[in-house]
Amino acid sequence: MTHSSHSPSFAPRHRWKVLAAGVAANAAFSVAFSGIPMTAVLMRTGYQLDNATLGLVLGLMGLGIAVSELPWGLLTDRWGDRPVLLTGLGSTAVALVAMALWAAPNAQHIPGLGWLAAGLLLVGLLGGSVNGASGRAVMTWFDAGERGLAMSIRQTAVPLGGGIGALVLPFVTLHFGFAALYGLLALLCALSAAMSWAWVHEPPIAPRSTKAAATTEVRAAPKSGPLRDARVWRIVLGIGILCAPQFAVLSFGTVFLHDFGHAGFATITATMVFTQVGAMVTRVWSGRWTDRRRNRPAYLRACSALSVLLFAALAVLVMAAGTHVADSSALRIALVVLLGVSGVCVSAWHGVAYTELATLAGAARAGTALGMANTSVFLVCFVTPFSIPHLLALQGWSLVWLAASACALVAMPLLVPRPDTAAAVDQNVAKTALSRST
Repeated sequence: MTHSSHSPSFAPRHRWKVLAAGVAANAAFSVAFSGIPMTAVLMRTGYQLDNATLGLVLGLMGLGIAVSELPWGLLTDRWGDRPVLLTGLGSTAVALVAMALWAAPNAQHIPGLGWLAAGLLLVGLLGGSVNGASGRAVMTWFDAGERGLAMSIRQTAVPLGGGIGALVLPFVTLHFGFAALYGLLALLCALSAAMSWAWVHEPPIAPRSTKAAATTEVRAAPKSGPLRDARVWRIVLGIGILCAPQFAVLSFGTVFLHDFGHAGFATITATMVFTQVGAMVTRVWSGRWTDRRRNRPAYLRACSALSVLLFAALAVLVMAAGTHVADSSALRIALVVLLGVSGVCVSAWHGVAYTELATLAGAARAGTALGMANTSVFLVCFVTPFSIPHLLALQGWSLVWLAASACALVAMPLLVPRPDTAAAVDQNVAKTALSRST
């Protein structure tokens, strides 16, 4: 990446404004992406959908993101973060306004399924711009010793937006309708676009420590780029597969608590908010902790293993409960608690994994690598809600949560690098630390 001699100069603390704008951009889109599924029960009624159609519709936004992530990432590496964020957020706001006008049900009219499906697909295609762009900004503005923390703070935007969505969107939809919901989401995207316009710029001069880290990364990354690097693809696949249990909780967690757990509206909302807030806290903590201890692979292994156990326990609890959940308040409480804890655990690792991936690819190609990861993530996001109704038809909720546990088990060896790769990463970190000290 080159910088013009006429680029404006910024104080070192400006990087935190860049991070704040990236968090706002991701959070605004996450309110839509993670928040709309929180209205799944209301959407099922308002649009008169069955579970299979509901799963397909909820997955279409993820499919749109998956299709667009890699192109947006390539454009980010070519154009820079600012143009991509402004284009993506602005067009997403326009698409949401169009949905408020033509794809919102009311007492007199229920739009055709095509309007809802096309609208959510378009929102995904356009909103996918925020993921790679703001991640690349973190890699270019922060040096190696801060990237884990900064990337984890950026990744808190997803549960932050999801928490806001879980808290606000069901209430707005219930009392004001889907038109108000889409209009509110459009406003959030427009406001975050304004923050990106004000604060997101290319760093005029990279700090000396960043230059040293970048040099180390270039030596570690192959000249062919992330698309031809088997190590990058390995982590990309692991990230995507481990997101399946997370999306199962986010897309059908409310339906599970409502249909199987017989939970009320307040309990469902509180559980989803707890899941998102817990994910935020653990992401920030894990980024800082792994920066200090330089133990990202071990942390990823622990999160995967714990997710395997938690979702298996949830499946066992469902099988043990059978049809007697309504008769036992203790069982209902146990289901709520275990679902919430499982959701937090399977959402806590994102910042660490994305930092590991971006470091492996190099800051100059972070947009492409993050685009690859997000393509994997949102393909899974499409497949997960589409598959859940079919798993339910086969064996009920116990099979859904067993499948989630199996996905975490498969992801574990993909996320954790081989010993030779881990040794190379440790050597790179040591070289970077030495260059900073001298």
